[in-house]
Amino acid sequence: MTKPRHFLTLIDRSPKELQTLIDNAIRLKDERRKGIKHRELEGKTLAMIFEKSSTRTRISFETAMNELGGYPMFLSSKDIQLGRGETIKDTARVMSRYVHGIMIRTFGHERVEELAEYSSVPVINALTDSFHPCQIMADMMTMQEKFGKINGLKVAYIGDGNNMAHSWINGACQMGFHIAIASPKGYQVNYDIVENAKRYAEKNGGTITLTHDPKEAAENANVIYTDVWASMGQEEESAKRIQDFKGYQVDKSIMALADKDAVFMHCLPAHRGEEVSEEVLESKASVIFDEAENRLHVQKAILIDCIGGI
Repeated sequence: MTKPRHFLTLIDRSPKELQTLIDNAIRLKDERRKGIKHRELEGKTLAMIFEKSSTRTRISFETAMNELGGYPMFLSSKDIQLGRGETIKDTARVMSRYVHGIMIRTFGHERVEELAEYSSVPVINALTDSFHPCQIMADMMTMQEKFGKINGLKVAYIGDGNNMAHSWINGACQMGFHIAIASPKGYQVNYDIVENAKRYAEKNGGTITLTHDPKEAAENANVIYTDVWASMGQEEESAKRIQDFKGYQVDKSIMALADKDAVFMHCLPAHRGEEVSEEVLESKASVIFDEAENRLHVQKAILIDCIGGI
């Protein structure tokens, strides 16, 4: 039996495969605007498990499946037995008999890995506490649109060393660009993820810089990126994090340190006046809505790649 073509992290694909996905997403975006329809997933069903709610993820995946001729099935924890104590491995084996692919947005990354281990259909990671590969794919697509390339650029990530930071590390090491991450002490990235990614950077040309200084990270960057200081599930830490992240807001002074043609990016939702100033968010440098739109197109490319051939 052929092994399912899962998409759990950016390490699951070669740099050439990732570039092909981005190129296909750009083509699909252009053809959608021209009114060209695609039905590559006619008759296919995608089970979408949401243990964490989302605006962009749900809408983009549902729209993607519909426009490709498939059927998206929304499943919250309340809708399936997974939320009532059924094991992940049993859920995976049952769902595999019904659907052509499983998308999951959840907490611990080990949940996605176990789902993929026991599933006989492709599993797509739509977010875990450790990684957010679909978002970074949309971000890299946006970089290619704005700069004509991905390789060799510098991205400055300013904020919590969370799933976004980890996926940026994987992206840089796979696609040969430079990532500089500035986080407060106590909020750094997982160093095991850094060490694993470095193995790919050696052959692909990417570099990783870790610092506590936002200004150092922002110096000559092509992309300035940030995320909320308190992610979903960390709401009770919000007051403490606002104090701990003082000095890490992306504002006009941070943008001034970047390259003159730099863009500002954010995975959204944004907390205006916290991790980013209103001025930067609404500036000409901000490409946050292009980036959000690209979730749709890149997820079409991923869906076709994962389940189009089943």
